[in-house]
Amino acid sequence: MSLAIVAEGLVKRYGNVTALDGLDLSVPEGTVLGLLGPNGAGKTTTVRILTTLVTPDAGRATVAGFDVVRDAQRLRSHIGASGQYAAVDDHLTGAENLEMVGRLYHLGTKRSKQRARELLERFDLTEAGDRPVQGYSGGMRRRLDLAGALVADPRVLFLDEPTTGLDPRARAGLWDVIAELVAGGTTLLLTTQYMEEADRLADRIAVVDHGRVIALGTADELKNQVGGDRIELAVTNPADLDTARRVLVPLAVGDLQIDAIALQVTVPVTHGAASLTDALAGLAAERVTVRDAGLRRPTLDDVFLTLTGHQATDTPKERSR
Repeated sequence: MSLAIVAEGLVKRYGNVTALDGLDLSVPEGTVLGLLGPNGAGKTTTVRILTTLVTPDAGRATVAGFDVVRDAQRLRSHIGASGQYAAVDDHLTGAENLEMVGRLYHLGTKRSKQRARELLERFDLTEAGDRPVQGYSGGMRRRLDLAGALVADPRVLFLDEPTTGLDPRARAGLWDVIAELVAGGTTLLLTTQYMEEADRLADRIAVVDHGRVIALGTADELKNQVGGDRIELAVTNPADLDTARRVLVPLAVGDLQIDAIALQVTVPVTHGAASLTDALAGLAAERVTVRDAGLRRPTLDDVFLTLTGHQATDTPKERSR
């Protein structure tokens, strides 16, 4: 399968901050790669380099067969991008925003108008197309921004946290639109902090932290890597926490998490219900009273806590990356 995106050893520094530290990526044509990482991990810098907005300090990358530095001007007509915030003009109508993008791509006035109407219909914005964007909802603005990224019918699409700030309904609607694009053969690189978003859209997920890819695989593979399931249980007496730790450590795949205030223990395991049964039997044998217990799949924070040692959103000092 041909590769639509290749990055080898990308390095980017901003003063004393290393945004990318030898990042490697490859995305086959017609697939979706999700870049999953905390704030400041290097996701946005990666997108900026691959879309020719930033030049790397070291390494190389190609997109749609074009070198992102040497062939930057030619590459731009083959890609589309949508950032974390909708890049639309509030004072123009939805149609005028898309027509402006078409003219920037040198499509000509007639084709720009035609393309604008096609995309307004595709994104269910026809009725709002002749209204100023300042009256649009957040979900409508995001859909219009994504439509703008598709004006030139790009072979490769970059979406940098496209659903940040949207309510669950608007997010789900945008996921449907993105899924349709991918089904039509578009290659997509998607950055996100939402595991459920990567679960829904990505063929593979690259976990990025401190400017490097630290894990790569499908959503299920990553979850299994940090323990396929989580036992969550709460004991009645604070004195039972040490006993619970001793009983549960042999069942754990990775470190236990203990909340001494809530009297709760979280245990990563690989054998699901069987592990829960063993845990409860072991605690009962030690006369530990369990007031609540359950089994769940890992969350985004579980993955990041295990792989990086911190929560997914605990790096505000690095957000300038």
